Amino acid sequence: MSEKKTGILGGFKAFLMRGNVIDLAVAVVIGAAFTNIVNSVVKGVINPIVGAFGTKDLDRYAACLKGPCARKASGEVTQGVYIQWGAVLSASLTFLITAAVVYFLMLLPMKRWQDRQAARRPDENGPAEPTEIELLAQIRDTLVEQRRGPGSDSVPAQR
Repeated sequence: MSEKKTGILGGFKAFLMRGNVIDLAVAVVIGAAFTNIVNSVVKGVINPIVGAFGTKDLDRYAACLKGPCARKASGEVTQGVYIQWGAVLSASLTFLITAAVVYFLMLLPMKRWQDRQAARRPDENGPAEPTEIELLAQIRDTLVEQRRGPGSDSVPAQR
């Protein structure tokens, strides 16, 4: 029974120590901190811009689905059924801003940096592939050698 626990705990330890699990944990922590920034931008910048055309609080945008509809001053529904499309709009804006910032400020620069690093070290990617001209020259030389026969020591003519 102790071997099975060691095996399970050992497997769990191996799972936790994999690099991608650690990277994921770091991403979740940074993402949680970043969410506060994005929420502040949406509530402090985007909502007032949208509020120029209506209410500043997007959560107040709603449509009465089944009436008569009534709400308290706090926004709590007291009667009827509301579709609160303003909350969906606010969450969608938050998601789009988060995705744009992550892509343009994190992923795109990281990809460019990785591409530059890979271009600096072409030897690590294996031997360089011969160019089309080099391959054609090798084929030409092989064909010329075959025409002359195995006993010929002369160098093929270059054009």
